[in-house]
Parts: sequence; structure tokens; C-alpha cells
Amino acid sequence: MTDLIAKTGMDQRLAEIIRPVIEDMGFELVRIRLMGGNTPTLQIMAERPAGGIEVDECADVSTAVSAILDVEDPILDAYVLEVSSPGIDRPLTRLKDFETYEGYEAKLETQDLIDGRKRFRGVLAGVEDGEVLLNLEEGTIGLKYEWLGDAKLVMTDDLVKEMLRARKAQPVDETKFDEIEADAPQEE
Repeated sequence: MTDLIAKTGMDQRLAEIIRPVIEDMGFELVRIRLMGGNTPTLQIMAERPAGGIEVDECADVSTAVSAILDVEDPILDAYVLEVSSPGIDRPLTRLKDFETYEGYEAKLETQDLIDGRKRFRGVLAGVEDGEVLLNLEEGTIGLKYEWLGDAKLVMTDDLVKEMLRARKAQPVDETKFDEIEADAPQEE
């Protein structure tokens, strides 16, 4: 079975270490990847259960994750830690993501050939009996979640509009704003 959150054995080990930390902070792990290069990058995507994460919250998650990784020390070499939101054209890694984004266009890739192909692009039509339903030009198909190797939303005008609408609908926490002192002298 595939794990779209943490694909490799190392990613899975890292997820075991950081998932409890992230969940204790009120967030969910969306994806984790340790990517190679001269200096490897540990990429973590997280969000609130209802969706979204703010920049300062990413910084808080980064600080907490850094602390636990310093203690556990699972990565032998130096690396860069990157904590972010999943973004608009987000990866779909959990079965619930396919229900949440029903009606939006997505690209799915299976691990093995299914009827001669691995790549599918269509409109998400929900989940039924552990299968991700996808509306294609030739009709609706069901792909078992376990078959998937990769999945992500396609950035469309409708998706951008919906994300902006959802962002505007979120209440503003004014306690996080700096106070403006009205009586402070003005510099010229």
C-alpha cells in the first residue's frame, strides 16, 4: 500500500517522529519529503484540520519540529527544514482530501498501469468504498486509493476563486495585530 503523505521509508520514519508534535499543536501533517541535493531539504506541509495555516504558525511548527528532530537526530547530515502550507494546487495525500475537493480538477498518477495508462486528469467526484472517483471525458472511473502514487489539484480559475472566498470568510484575530499608538510623536 502506498502512503501519499510519506512515500519512502525515511519519510515514514520522520513522519512517525513529527506527526505527534504537529497534531499536539492542532495541525495535521499533509506531506513530508526528504529531498536530496548538496544540502538535503526536509519539506513538511501542514494545515489546520479545517484547512489553512498562517506564516507565523508555520514558524511555530518549524521551531517545534526542529526541537524534536534535534533530540531524535534521524537525519545524519546537515539539512534545510522547510515548513509550508499545501498551497492552492495542493497535493492530495489523504482519502479525505478527495472528498473535500470534490468538484475540482485534479491530476492522479497510479503506481502501475491501469487499462494501459498511469496518468489521469479529471474532476474529482468523491470517494466510494475506498475508491477515488474521477470524472473523465470518457466517463467516471474509480481508482483504489492504494493504487495512487501521486495526486494533486490543478490550479484553475474556479479553484483560485474558491480559495480566495474561503480566505475572506475566515474570521480575523485582531489580537495578533500590533497596537498603534495615537499619541506617539511623528518623525519628519
